[in-house]
Formats: sequence, C-alpha cells, structure tokens
Amino acid sequence: MLLRLGDVEIWRILESVDPFMAPQDFFPDMGPEGLELMRREVPRQLCQTTGKMLLPIQGFLVKTPQHVILIDACIGNDKTCEFEELWHKRSDGRFLAGLRAAGVAPEDIDYVMCTHLHIDHVGWNTRLEDGRWVPTFPNARYIFPAVDHEHFSSEPGVTYQESVLPVIAANQAELVGPDHKLGDYLSLIPTPGHTPGHVAVEVTNAGKVAVVTGDVMHSPIQCLKPEWNFAYDNEPDLAAKSRRKFLEVACERQNLILGSHFPLPSHGKVAAKSGAFTWLED
Repeated sequence: MLLRLGDVEIWRILESVDPFMAPQDFFPDMGPEGLELMRREVPRQLCQTTGKMLLPIQGFLVKTPQHVILIDACIGNDKTCEFEELWHKRSDGRFLAGLRAAGVAPEDIDYVMCTHLHIDHVGWNTRLEDGRWVPTFPNARYIFPAVDHEHFSSEPGVTYQESVLPVIAANQAELVGPDHKLGDYLSLIPTPGHTPGHVAVEVTNAGKVAVVTGDVMHSPIQCLKPEWNFAYDNEPDLAAKSRRKFLEVACERQNLILGSHFPLPSHGKVAAKSGAFTWLED
C-alpha cells in the first residue's frame, strides 16, 4: 500500500519505468540552463545511460468503504502505438499482477476513472479476447471526462477505437463534467490544457487530501518551472495556467500530491519558494 487516509487506502499499480524522450524534446522551452537545473533538482528522472526522461507509467487503486476505484489504466497489452516502440503491442503481466498484490481482481473494480483519454491512461480499459476488444473490468463503470470524449471521438484514432469505444459499446461508460463527485471520497478537479477535458482526481478522508495529477504535471521540475509545457500539450497556455492554479491550491492546502509520471515514489507536497514552488518528496 502506498498510503492511507483514515480508512481509505491508496495503492500504486505500476506498469513500467522506461526512458521516454530527451528532456529538451519533452520540455521544448527548457534550454541549456533548464537542462542543468533539471540535472541538479530532479536527477532521478534522467536515465544515466541514455540521458532521456524516465517516465513511470502507473495508475492508482483507491479502496474506500464504498467502492474500489482505479484511477488511470496505463498502456495495456496488445495496443497499437506506432509513435512509441516500448508501448506498441506490449505483452506484460505486471499491471494485473499489481492489482492482485493489492488484493483485487479485475471483476472487483467498481469504477475506472480516466484523467484523460491518452493511450498511457486508458490502455487497460480493454483487453483482447478472441480478436475483440472487451472491457478488462467487467463490473466497472468507466468515468470519462465528457469534454475529452467529445474531442477524441470527433476524429477517432486507434487509441479511442481500441480502449474507449468498446467500453461505450458495452454500456459501461459514464461521460461526466469536470466537477463530478464519486461517493463521499473522490472528486474531479478541472485541469484543462494537456487535453481539452483533462482532470485531476482528489481523494479526501480523515481531514487529509491526496490528489492524483494525471498529466497536468509530468515532473517535479514543473514546480520550479510551471511555465514549462510538455511538447504534446494540446493547449500550452491553458495547460500552464491550469498547472499554476493546481500548484497554488496544493501549496495553500498542503495537499499530498501523487504525481502520475513523477520519479518513484511519486508522492510528496508542494511548498512556496521565491515566488515559485518546490517539490518536497515524502
């Protein structure tokens, strides 16, 4: 178990940690000085062999007294991903083994909450069975941000066709607004920009708050440099605005942050520092 908020448990479900992109390609605005800053401040996110960004791919399993909820479903097996070889047609048992280690089988999941509809957050939504994509979690309701669904369904690419459409066809999807709440413990936080309908997920209990970032942030370096956008942010200016607001609230409320792609252990807090912010790893 990663952490406990009263009688709510949060488990990390890790799929992989691999070198992904060169930092200068990942953050096009960083420049040479920014690269040195990253080497100094977040050295564990840089692969010592390749120099590339190390990108954990992970979901978070939340067990509340009411529900068992999976936040983000990583890459999945057999999925088509031409732009990233490590993600293309994977065949790996680690993700489902992580669920089993947390004492959960696929049929035990009540809800799957997707922060957004990119391949590394929706892949295990479905699995290949006799040549057909079927929901991996047969008893779950899948929570999709409605704005993201509208965006990605307008020109449905392969990720939508493999990992989202089969869930809709099975009548297991719920399209929700950015202020959606799930039971007494989980609520969404609108953080658009990386994708049009991107949300973070807040888990609250026993006077404590933990927030799963999704891709509003990809690295602790963005605490110091919230203006650094990921190369594939859909609306960079809006993404930076969402990120700064996210950091301001996290700092003010002393929320525990679970960084979806942060270096392991991926959780900590944000503090104010010289007009910006800094990451305090737990």
